[in-house]
Amino acid sequence: MKNPLAQVIAVLAILVSGCSAPKQNGDVDISSTLLLRDYQPKSIYNVERTLLQKAAFPVIDMHSHANVSDRDGLDEWVGIMDRVGVEKTIVMTQAHGSAFDSLYAFYSQYPERFDVWCSFDYTGYDEPGFGPAAVAELERCALLGARGVGELGDKGKGLFYTLGGQPTDMHPDDPRMDPLFEKCGELGLPVNLHVADPRWMYETMDSTNDGMMNALRWRLDNKEDILDHAEMIDVLENTVKRHPQTTFIACHFANCSYDLSMVADLLDSYPNLYCDISARFCYIAAIPRNARRFFDKYQDRLIYGTDMGTNRTMYQLTYRILETADEHFYGFEYDFNNYHWPFYGLDLSAEILQKVYRENALKVYRIN
Repeated sequence: MKNPLAQVIAVLAILVSGCSAPKQNGDVDISSTLLLRDYQPKSIYNVERTLLQKAAFPVIDMHSHANVSDRDGLDEWVGIMDRVGVEKTIVMTQAHGSAFDSLYAFYSQYPERFDVWCSFDYTGYDEPGFGPAAVAELERCALLGARGVGELGDKGKGLFYTLGGQPTDMHPDDPRMDPLFEKCGELGLPVNLHVADPRWMYETMDSTNDGMMNALRWRLDNKEDILDHAEMIDVLENTVKRHPQTTFIACHFANCSYDLSMVADLLDSYPNLYCDISARFCYIAAIPRNARRFFDKYQDRLIYGTDMGTNRTMYQLTYRILETADEHFYGFEYDFNNYHWPFYGLDLSAEILQKVYRENALKVYRIN
């Protein structure tokens, strides 16, 4: 029989130290040592798993970037597009001038597979007389072959997505931008506009932020002199309203995937506005019934895009979310590690898929 005094001393030692009783049978308590970034759960639910190799219908990817820079990489990307069913990809260079010319020449090696978009030249935006030179450069890019403008970006401090230019303190609804957006309408160039970021990025980075594992990388809660999320949506609305003859594409569900009713209000009010669904698949996959109702109602205004690189499994993850009724699966199995919550398929109809994958892009963009 064990010494009773020794047992009492052992219990007191545990109480004094504040530790819990030791685990039995070699168990280890990892609750205080597991890092959030290392949390990669695997679903053990015995539910249907649909492995899609390619999209159900031909796809036009309306939101991508200059993801490769040499011919081997370009050839590989086209091969991946073939395997996953992407007919054409729109490359948003965010460039003008010689940088745009170079990128246009590079992607024109596959003229049937890529269309190339330019950006605005903001040089001298803070000086008197800004406008005519920027419009002339836009016209030059369009004459060379630019098929649209974007992705333009403003997360609250002003337009900043551009190559070869400096960040500005202009928001898209600034009157100085009017001649550029009006010229886009005249030239038939759609404009892809990124305003704000998902709400999680504006929330405090603490234990209550359920999107923190992704939001921390893009956090905006610690930025000073920045318009908040609601103010940026007002900027978007002002811009679209000011230029009814110009087609705007609010990318990423206008960064309102946390409240799709906000997107609905904009789409109901402005027939010149569309939304691309790029890089927000993981948000809508968390609310499949709500998202499906949204797709049902606005099936003529939503456009497929990725904005997540060129990985084959990335495309396949997006198809699984849109096409299947699969439940409780994670992005980790697709090498997509930004989100920790489970995904659920929207199970969209064939009619909606054809519109979102391709037909809406043809309608908006008149792709050859």
